[in-house]
Amino acid sequence: MNKNILKITSKKNKSKIICLTSYSKNIASIIDKHCDIILVGDSLGSVLYNFSSTKKVSLEMMIEHSKSVRMGVKKSLMVVDMPHNTYRNSKEALKNAKKIISKTKCDAVKLEGGKKIYQIIKNLIRNNIQVMGHLGVLPQSATNFKFKGKKLTERKKILEDSKLLEQAGVFSIVLECVESSLAKEITKTISIPTIGIGASVNCDGQVLVTDDLIGLNNINVRFVKKYSNIKKEINDATLKFKRDVNKKRFPAKKHSY
Repeated sequence: MNKNILKITSKKNKSKIICLTSYSKNIASIIDKHCDIILVGDSLGSVLYNFSSTKKVSLEMMIEHSKSVRMGVKKSLMVVDMPHNTYRNSKEALKNAKKIISKTKCDAVKLEGGKKIYQIIKNLIRNNIQVMGHLGVLPQSATNFKFKGKKLTERKKILEDSKLLEQAGVFSIVLECVESSLAKEITKTISIPTIGIGASVNCDGQVLVTDDLIGLNNINVRFVKKYSNIKKEINDATLKFKRDVNKKRFPAKKHSY
């Protein structure tokens, strides 16, 4: 396990892990100062490309955005989502994970699922590829986006999957929209960090989509808190520019050659 991964795992039960998404150098260079992990999420499908689901995100898209993000990351652990249909078997997963890491210089990859991909994850880790797990709502395969863990059978499966992922060797697990008491039980049961999104304060860390956090998206879901209104800032700046151009205040002499 490399030293960057050890920094994350050593935070278990000690201090909270801060994780945000980025799809470009500019955003990465700002949030890198405050994050422990920067995730190049396949959420870029809906955030940047207006896709109806993350299933349409390609490996090439993930690689190109990750190359940009890498230029802005100096201290955070950089994790890249493996997109839908790029890890259907061990051979495919290893080939694509190696491609992501060699082209983007990221620290780890993230895969969605539990028991079904147990052997795939084990094989990646055997080949010295660091893996972050993802349980609860799985956007790459979800048919509905209701929170998980209300039914007893669902709770049992997610808890068992978390233990399996730990056994497979993942260094942390994202819990997406997992019921609060289940998130607490998983966090207490496994010795690796849990990172929640809509999974309560009981997790070892939290992740959000940065575009949601800064108010750039119109998204209105329970687990998002908007800490800024960047949309208004952009609107105001554009309006000022328009007025200055129309009134011939811009460009002034100092902005001209």
